[in-house]
Amino acid sequence: MKYVITGASGHISKPIVLQLLNEGHDVTVIGRSAGNLQELVSKGAKAATGSVEDIAFLTETFKGADAVYLMTPPNFGTASIKAFIASIGANYATALKASGVKNAVVLSSVGAHLANGVGPVDGLHRLEQELKKLEDVNILFLRPAYFYYNLFANLELIRHQQIIGSNFAAAQGKFPIVHTSDIADAAVDALLNLNFKGHTVKYVVSDEVGTDQIAAAIGKALGKPELPWVVFSDDQAFQGMVQAGLPEDISRNYVEMGNAINTGIMSEDYYKQNNRTLGKVKLEDFAKEFASVYNAPAQA
Repeated sequence: MKYVITGASGHISKPIVLQLLNEGHDVTVIGRSAGNLQELVSKGAKAATGSVEDIAFLTETFKGADAVYLMTPPNFGTASIKAFIASIGANYATALKASGVKNAVVLSSVGAHLANGVGPVDGLHRLEQELKKLEDVNILFLRPAYFYYNLFANLELIRHQQIIGSNFAAAQGKFPIVHTSDIADAAVDALLNLNFKGHTVKYVVSDEVGTDQIAAAIGKALGKPELPWVVFSDDQAFQGMVQAGLPEDISRNYVEMGNAINTGIMSEDYYKQNNRTLGKVKLEDFAKEFASVYNAPAQA
């Protein structure tokens, strides 16, 4: 089959491409930089260098595909991250309709059932709504939980202050979390089987933990068994993100998302699911990965 994969050099898209190529499929990879796509081209992929903000480029690249995988690239220069994400959804919808593609797997997020109050995920809700206008396209919305990789933002906090935390906390078992490899596996399964019809949602979660558990597991892996999870005020979280170099709009949105996690609304729809299936990468597995990064020699 013929596939088109967006964001092809990223943590999720790259393993999707490699697995599809390994199965012998025709894979076109979309990226903004030809250099970033070169490794995948060397493995047999076809490169399409361009922007997901270019509808004509998307339309031409999508033509003839049996299915596409759609994600929204990061944009730290936009005035409104929510509006940017929504605009990419509109671009994808237009390109899918014009190209005639009938199957799409779309990266969304836990919390996208809500129209407001979940930070950047508000934008993914709008993206889903744009794509749902396509009545004749089968679309699977993957809604992964909070990424383990987000915890890497705490590396310097642990090094210098011996704490880990954010502006939220969650009780044991009330915080779904996911590894990008489990997201990639779910996407590949959907793309290979195309066993979704209409517009459907699939939550992707590796483990159900709590924030104190996260601190304990990472602390154990680092040899810091007393490492605490500290809940910061919204202002402390905002100022910390801005000082780390994040734009104010994105920082405000992450603070809002933290509030949604703290109240439980972010994952409320996930916990309503009767048949929750967890992926392979558990918290203890990621804690070892975190420790390997923490203990890696500093780059010159």
